[in-house]
Amino acid sequence: MRVLLQRVSAGKVTVDGRVTGEIAAGFVALVGVTHSDSAADAEKLAQKTANLRVFSDAAGKMNLSLLDIGGGALVVSQFTLYADARKGRRPSYINAAQPELAEPLVQVLADCLSQAGVKQVEQGVFGAMMQVQIHNDGPVTIMLDSDQL
Repeated sequence: MRVLLQRVSAGKVTVDGRVTGEIAAGFVALVGVTHSDSAADAEKLAQKTANLRVFSDAAGKMNLSLLDIGGGALVVSQFTLYADARKGRRPSYINAAQPELAEPLVQVLADCLSQAGVKQVEQGVFGAMMQVQIHNDGPVTIMLDSDQL
């Protein structure tokens, strides 16, 4: 499982002109699932996300976590995180899990963020064509991969 975290001052997802999730300061978490992923991977990544110290303290150092700042998390499914563009000009998505596996695991990750103490956890709509507004703060963007934790 992969999570691309973008530290944001604001984030919003719109589907068919309707806002489905919106946060102020926190993380937009783009989530990709592969075939071998499990709930344990989602739990591990949620804990890492909630506790990763990349928010500025009073001295301007990246020393605070999402939990420390009381920030939100906007969780957006993103199968393209498993794109393979090594051959040709069209990426292959064969490494991305099918929706039957991916959708519940994205939900597990969102639920685990709430259970970890993240006050506001919002989501996109799995499988929908989403418009995602990301006001990257810093910019700070970090890739987490459950295979590397």
